[in-house]
Amino acid sequence: MRLNKTILFLFTAAVIISLMAGCGAHGKEAHMNNTELRSVQQASIVGEKAISENVQSATFAGGCFWGVEAVFRQTEGVVATAVGYTGGSKENPTYREVCTGRTGHAEAVRVYYDPDKTNYAKLVDKFFASHNPTTLNRQGPDVGTQYRSAIFYHDESQKEIAKKTKEALQDSAKFERPIVTEIKPAGPFYMAEDYHQRYFEKNKGAYCPHPVE
Repeated sequence: MRLNKTILFLFTAAVIISLMAGCGAHGKEAHMNNTELRSVQQASIVGEKAISENVQSATFAGGCFWGVEAVFRQTEGVVATAVGYTGGSKENPTYREVCTGRTGHAEAVRVYYDPDKTNYAKLVDKFFASHNPTTLNRQGPDVGTQYRSAIFYHDESQKEIAKKTKEALQDSAKFERPIVTEIKPAGPFYMAEDYHQRYFEKNKGAYCPHPVE
């Protein structure tokens, strides 16, 4: 077990060092397809789960990305996560810039998952269950367009699943108000600063309106 942890640590460190040497610090665009997971783009590997080329990507925004990431890191089948900014117009935004609400970006989480252990529909269900999708540009005390509810789909299959899930939830009358979750194509995803990654693991007892254990 200790050997496995050592190997995993060395692997992750090597990835991060190589990426930083090639593209600098925070705010760099993260492009990943199913055959490039080994690079991980500074994403945080969950536990000691093996990295497979079969891993797929999903991107969600549902308020403060600290809590959204923590929820998905507790989800079966998720092998890595990364928090960042997407959906706006400014390239390589900083956290402070996003907080002004003028970049158009949302705080988002890129989720890497093993399709042999979970599927996109289950992740979408988890997303809707983990926040209030009826509050426009707000989650709890966090207010602003950067805290909007959004699903950024990576292909047409994800788009259809997201739309059907949203429609089914709305028809179920589970929510008294209309669901305002945006469903848009995934665009450039800019990694957030390092101190935001795995924030709940680094800061025990941190506040967040999401259901984090």
